[in-house]
Amino acid sequence: MIVDDQGEVEAFLSTPEAFGAGKGTPVERVQTHISSIFLCRERALKLKRAVRFPVLDFSTIDLRHRYCVAEVEINRRTAPTIYRGVLPVTREADGSLALAGSGDPVDWVVDMQRFDEDGLLDCMAVRGDLGRHLMTDLAEAVSRFHADAQVLSDNGGKAGLDRHIAGNEKTFGECPDGVFEMDRLERLMGETRVWLDRAGPLLDARRDRGRVRRCHGDLHLRNIVLLDGRPVLFDAIEFRDAIAEVDVMFDLAFLLMDLDHRNMRRHASMVMNAYLDLSDDADALGALPLFLSVRAAIRAHVSATTAGTIEDPERAGRLAHEARGYLHAALAYLAPPPPRLVAVGGLSGSGKSRMGRELAPFVGSAPGARVVRTDVTRKRLAGVHPLTRLPADAYSADMTERTYDAFYEEILATLKAGHTVIADAVFANPGQRAAIARVATQAGTPFTGMWLESPPDVMESRAANRKAGASDADARVVRMQLGYDLGEISWPRVDSSGPRDETLKLGRKLLE
Repeated sequence: MIVDDQGEVEAFLSTPEAFGAGKGTPVERVQTHISSIFLCRERALKLKRAVRFPVLDFSTIDLRHRYCVAEVEINRRTAPTIYRGVLPVTREADGSLALAGSGDPVDWVVDMQRFDEDGLLDCMAVRGDLGRHLMTDLAEAVSRFHADAQVLSDNGGKAGLDRHIAGNEKTFGECPDGVFEMDRLERLMGETRVWLDRAGPLLDARRDRGRVRRCHGDLHLRNIVLLDGRPVLFDAIEFRDAIAEVDVMFDLAFLLMDLDHRNMRRHASMVMNAYLDLSDDADALGALPLFLSVRAAIRAHVSATTAGTIEDPERAGRLAHEARGYLHAALAYLAPPPPRLVAVGGLSGSGKSRMGRELAPFVGSAPGARVVRTDVTRKRLAGVHPLTRLPADAYSADMTERTYDAFYEEILATLKAGHTVIADAVFANPGQRAAIARVATQAGTPFTGMWLESPPDVMESRAANRKAGASDADARVVRMQLGYDLGEISWPRVDSSGPRDETLKLGRKLLE
């Protein structure tokens, strides 16, 4: 795998002189299986290691130069302030090395603006600093990136994902001995092929609709940093087009899988639902278990391969253990539970949206149920962002009917795709409650309804103090709804006036 000795270049880049800094200035080094990054003051220099793997080839100086240039070009799409350019490491007349000197290049580096590593989302995850609103911002950043990305028609689809699966199979065969049990690898590859055949028509249809784009390709928490309060994607794949030219949901699946692997399914659920609210791309859920599994398989063999290049036996052992954990997850994703429909109703301020959001990670397949909200559906029909406040005429009887029709349609399609749905709406009249139950019958799935209620003053206070969200309801709307004739409510009632955790426990108990 390592095909050339870069020891001299690495030793030079480990000195402050390479950065134009004074003697004694500390230089840090971070190494992955394909790169060595040298950090000094406000600057980072990234050296591509002289390695050759089935999916990449950095074995010659010309190839490393080519991919340094590609890395800067590709990553300036999302992180222009981080990627400064490409510089040569040169051999000077006296035989010494210099950065961008007058001699001939002996290697190349990506010149980057250093950032505070505490802002990396994987570091924030360890500290417990990934809040709900940051997850919404992250979903929006990824959605916006995907919306602007180049549409491609000659990659992706069933054939494109098949190449990823074949690459996984080949690389598993080259992993160090003893990391994986062969019967589990064989089972994973067999079940993956079954899923691929089943999802093939959907994958091809999505490609034909423009859902295959030039994506990130390596979208996990380590490659996202918080800059000026906003999540910034960086370190996208540059060395192989087929890895980055993929279905947008396959790209997102890496992030969802990474969060799930860190026991942060709640966060993964919030990212998935916020992304789908913005992108209106619900049919991708039919392939999500396969996407998650392939992504976990990639991390499994990358961890195993990296373990084989690490000299520290303790670290190598941790990576091998992690590789086996990813393999376990890859198998588990391919065995999702059957879908079901859960309806959460109640007047504005009753806490139904919070209930739906917090129940989602506990229901259905990874990373949780799709939460479909009439508040978001109404905004989508109006052609505005979910947080945009609508005028009064957007809540006319005609618009409300259109909203519920589209709401039921999305829910039915998602259930038929095999994914559990939580339907979040007021469901103020018996006809609406009967209609959502019929959707479950049409889809052939179990149905559970629950009605949340709190004292009027509690609901008014919640609506009046609501922060950023899709609902436009305020205290005045709550007072108006209190005069509705709700008819007979046959759904189990949940007292949502208490602490959030207690209300969630009541909801979860109903679902059991």
